[in-house]
Amino acid sequence: MIVVIFGRPGCPFCVRAKELANSLSDAGRIEGYRYVDIHEEGITKADMEKTIGKPVTTVPQIFVDQTHVGGFTEFDQYVRDNELMPA
Repeated sequence: MIVVIFGRPGCPFCVRAKELANSLSDAGRIEGYRYVDIHEEGITKADMEKTIGKPVTTVPQIFVDQTHVGGFTEFDQYVRDNELMPA
């Protein structure tokens, strides 16, 4: 399973999402993750809305195996629901 996190500099929830994905990757619970800085890549919220199919008001926006999960809270819940938390 691959996780992609779309975030921006200075976003505390983006940092938490990266930390969670990193711990999952280190524990072998996911194959890896990629962090995309939307400012550096020139990605707008409108661009993300086209991909996600609904309004985007916050970051991070997180995908697991190309399926949109939501923000950090939803990603954290996804990890718990699927029992991916490292021991």
